[in-house]
Amino acid sequence: MKPIISVEGLGKSYTIRHEGQTRYKSLREEIFKLPTRLLQRSSQRQEEFWALNDVSFDVMPGDRLGIIGRNGAGKSTLLKLLSRITEPTTGRITLRGRVASLLEVGTGFHPELTGRENIFLNGAILGMSRIEVRRKFDEIVDFAGVEKFLDTPVKRYSSGMYVRLAFAVAAHLEPEILIVDEVLAVGDGDFQKKCLNKMESVSANEGRTVLFVSHNMGAIQRLCDKGLFLEQGKLIEVGHIPKVVDTYRSSTQIETEGTIRPALLETGAVSLFSFTIRDERLNPCEMLVAGRKAYFDLLYKIKTPLHDARIFFHIENDSGSRLCALGNYWFEISRLMEAGEWKLSCTIDRLPFSKGNYSVFMDLISDTLDVRGIAVGGFYIDESDFFPSHAAGNPQLGTLVDHSVTITPHEILTQ
Repeated sequence: MKPIISVEGLGKSYTIRHEGQTRYKSLREEIFKLPTRLLQRSSQRQEEFWALNDVSFDVMPGDRLGIIGRNGAGKSTLLKLLSRITEPTTGRITLRGRVASLLEVGTGFHPELTGRENIFLNGAILGMSRIEVRRKFDEIVDFAGVEKFLDTPVKRYSSGMYVRLAFAVAAHLEPEILIVDEVLAVGDGDFQKKCLNKMESVSANEGRTVLFVSHNMGAIQRLCDKGLFLEQGKLIEVGHIPKVVDTYRSSTQIETEGTIRPALLETGAVSLFSFTIRDERLNPCEMLVAGRKAYFDLLYKIKTPLHDARIFFHIENDSGSRLCALGNYWFEISRLMEAGEWKLSCTIDRLPFSKGNYSVFMDLISDTLDVRGIAVGGFYIDESDFFPSHAAGNPQLGTLVDHSVTITPHEILTQ
C-alpha cells in the first residue's frame, strides 16, 4: 500500500527585514526626508528564517496523525504546505487524495455568500459534484446547527457559527485527507466533543486520513494513533502517539529543569512558584485516568512564620462546582510553617471523577494570612471503566476523596 501523503526533504524559508529605527509619520516629512529614507533602505538588514527545515515522513491511508510542538515550531506552516496554500522552498509533497482543510475560522468561505451557498462553493473546491453535495447537505446543516441562519451571509455569523459550519463541510464532503488546526478551540465544549467523535468516525469507520494539530494532549491521545513532534522547524520524532507525547513532555521538562518559573502568586507573606500534576507513572501530564493514581505537587515560599497554617487544593469541574478539598487539615501534620521554601505533595490513590475538564485552586489560611481561590493548574479526565460510588460529602467541600498529604522543606532550584 502506498502512503497517502509522502513528504521528502520539505523546507520553507522566509526573508525577515529589519528596518531602521527612524520613522516619519506625515507625508510632508516623508517627502523631505526621502534621501535619508533611501539611505536607510540601502542599509536594511535581511535575515533568512526557516520555518521548516528538511522534514520527511509518510502517512498511510486511515492514519490519524497528531502534530505537536511548541508555538512557533512550524505546525501551521506544515499544514499550509500540505493544503497547498503556500509553496515549499525545498523538498516535495505527494498527495494521493482530495484534501479538506480547516486551518482558521472561515477558511474557504466567501463572506458575502450565505451559509447555503458556501456549502456548495466548498464542495466545488473539493471537486464534488452538485449531486454529491446535495446528498450530504442535510447532514452538514444538522451537524453545524445553523439551519435558522442558513440563508444569512456568513459575514454576519459569530466565530463559533463560522467554525461549526466550516468543520461540518470539511468533515462531511468525503475528502480522503482531513486537515484540522487548532481552530476547533473556538467552539464550545459540546461542539469540540462532536468534532472529535466525527473525526474518530471518519478515520475508524470510513478509512479516511486525519491530520490534527492541538496543544491539548488529552484530545491528541484520544483521537490519534500516530504522532509527529516538531521543534524549531525540525522533525524530532514520528511514531506511535504515546511515545511521541512522552518525548514532547520530556523535552519541555528538560528545558525548564533547574529554572524556577515566574511566581504564580507573589504577596508580602507567600510566593507560589510552580504546580505539577503527575500520572501513575510519575510523568508530568495534563490528562489523567479515572480510577487511577494522581500526584499534585506545589512549591511555595513562606516569608514570615505562619501559625495554625492550613493549606488546601480545591478541585472544580468545568461548571465551576467545587468537588473536593485536599489538604493538611485532616492529617497529623504540624501547622507551624517556618519561613523558607516548602513543597506540598498530595496523592490521590483512585481519582473518583468522570470524564471532563477540571481546575485546581489553592487556599492558604493561618492566624495572620488568608489567601483563597488561587488558580494553580488544571487537568483532563479521560474515559475509563471506573465507576465510583457517591460518598457522603461535606456540603461545604463536596465529595470526600481519599488522599494523603505531606509538607516538606524544599530547596527551590534557581539559576
